[in-house]
Amino acid sequence: VLGFEIDAVNSVQFSNHTGYAHWSGQVLNSSELQELYEGLKLNGVNKYDYVLTGYTRDASFLSMVVDIVQELKQQNSRLVYVCDPVMGDKWDGEGRMYVPEDLLPVYREKVVPVADIITPNQFEAELLSGRKIRSQEEALAVMDVLHSMGPDTVVITSSDLPSPRGSDYLIALGSQRTRRPDGSTVTQRIRMEMRKVDAVFVGTGDLFAAMLLAWTHKHPDNLKVACEKTVSAMHHVLQRTIRCAQAQAGEGRKPSPAQLELRMVQSKKDIEDPEIVVQATVL
Repeated sequence: VLGFEIDAVNSVQFSNHTGYAHWSGQVLNSSELQELYEGLKLNGVNKYDYVLTGYTRDASFLSMVVDIVQELKQQNSRLVYVCDPVMGDKWDGEGRMYVPEDLLPVYREKVVPVADIITPNQFEAELLSGRKIRSQEEALAVMDVLHSMGPDTVVITSSDLPSPRGSDYLIALGSQRTRRPDGSTVTQRIRMEMRKVDAVFVGTGDLFAAMLLAWTHKHPDNLKVACEKTVSAMHHVLQRTIRCAQAQAGEGRKPSPAQLELRMVQSKKDIEDPEIVVQATVL
């Protein structure tokens, strides 16, 4: 929708997402991934500007992704790797991993060092940096640790830091390092406050990472604008989704996972040209 030609590799082929009671299907393993990549290579079409990765459950698959990204970066030194390091989240203040724990060292030691943009939530940022975030200062320090591991752009997509606007809001933070011609680096840091939506959505992280990729492409040196467009579009999609879901569920009833499927197609215009409803503060 945002003008990118995409080659999608389905790391899983499932009947539906795993937020439902039941799902079935196949999981791509690392040798099958390699086989697909070899096919691209044989035809000489392994030239890309971006790679985007999300949810992975298998450490060997993740290692293969790193090998492929490194090879693609040899083909095109300007390739940007956007990594959503999906590992877990916090529920009632308690962090919990929902992928096998052997993925953490792979993300830490192999994936993050080759990534250019990463989009962890607070819990994932804590896991990767080995530090806890209890304040905005600690969050900024964690983002600096993550920069030192490799990526020039770090966005903590959600956190449980308190918002001055009250408990209805959640805080997202972004940090972008740019290199000046003289070799020194300058870091832009931003903060955003988003209104919470009282529902469990599936796929929001994927949508966030995809839109951030597109908007950072269009605004490479302006993380503020890229994040405002991403988070605003996110807001429009979630608001439309919750409106539709509640209408389907009926007054006072809790929407089902099927009713809470993100209304992406219906939000096409919002995704293409989001009305800015969330302003970022430059820190």
